[in-house]
Amino acid sequence: MEERGLRLVGSTPLDGRGDTMGVALGDGHVYVGHTGFSDAGTSIVDVRDPAHPRLVRQLPRPPGTRTAKVVVVGDTLLTSGERELDWGEPPFVRPVGGAPEWTGGMAVYDVSTPAEPRRIGFYATEGVGVHRMTWTGGRHAYVTASDDGHTDQFLHIVDLSDPTRPTEAGRWWYPGMCEGGGERPRFPDGRRYALHHALVEGDLVFCGWWDAGLVILDAADVSRPQLVANLNWGPAESGATHTALPLPGRDLLVVTDEAILPDCRDIPKQVRVFDVSDPYSPALLSTLPVPEGDFCDRGGRFGPHNLGEFRPGTGFGADEVYLTYFNAGLRVYDLRDPARPVEVAAFVPDPPQPGGVPQVDDVTLGPDGIVYLTDRRGGGLHILERL
Repeated sequence: MEERGLRLVGSTPLDGRGDTMGVALGDGHVYVGHTGFSDAGTSIVDVRDPAHPRLVRQLPRPPGTRTAKVVVVGDTLLTSGERELDWGEPPFVRPVGGAPEWTGGMAVYDVSTPAEPRRIGFYATEGVGVHRMTWTGGRHAYVTASDDGHTDQFLHIVDLSDPTRPTEAGRWWYPGMCEGGGERPRFPDGRRYALHHALVEGDLVFCGWWDAGLVILDAADVSRPQLVANLNWGPAESGATHTALPLPGRDLLVVTDEAILPDCRDIPKQVRVFDVSDPYSPALLSTLPVPEGDFCDRGGRFGPHNLGEFRPGTGFGADEVYLTYFNAGLRVYDLRDPARPVEVAAFVPDPPQPGGVPQVDDVTLGPDGIVYLTDRRGGGLHILERL
């Protein structure tokens, strides 16, 4: 274990189902999604005593489906439903063989009693289903989802004003994706053009559009989002653009590209900081420093993944970003000077099993400064405090 500016407080293997991905915090409980390597779908953990987390409920995943992502606001929980996929080598969107059925869509739960979640609604999709979603408690959720007639996942804007009956309010796909509507994709060979994740600031939607790079949309009219900007770094420089995180009140955007291949076998992935005071012309200010160490020799993936998001009830500030880095654990960066970002804290957990390697996946931060961290390769949930 490696600790700098962060200290391990507690952890839980989640009853041996430690294949953890998305993490969300609400009302003294943490909600955790799973990769699909176990039979678990969503775990609910009482963290009111961070040193002694207690698993209070574990929902199974539907057959042939993984429920990897979670969002909670107040008494409402959203979970993703996506067909099991082969996430190995690019393009890594091949369905796992032998799965006769799956449940594609987004489930809505009442978690007013966290240990007794009650499903109250479902947004169904055709195709592989829902990968991620953003929702801050307002009328609309911004969902990475599929549909028949499209080459891959794209943006669905979902009306949750009646959570028992989620309905589509709008959609946007990258030009060329709608084959069913007569479009002809002209994407470079071996490159995946698909939405990975969308985050919202005001009327703007900031999208990581995988090998299409950064996409910025104006969704003032949610029924007809309009393209504002698209920055594509190209295959020689990077790809797999994952998340574009706006920093509240600062006109800054932090954009991650996801490390995909183990043992540093793909192009080194970057984390870029942009000035988006003019969203039609984002200006690159800097890239985050790469962690130093022998991470390429430790096995597994080494590189950027998830950024801690400014969800209701979290404790993130606009001067720092929390970034998961697979086998390099969690890294925290000071962005008070966005042209010169500095790493100020780091935590790398012990391997989840002898001979293994951590693959830290997602992070969230409570208003009390307690950090919640997942490790997708069996590490379960880690709870840290910032020193």
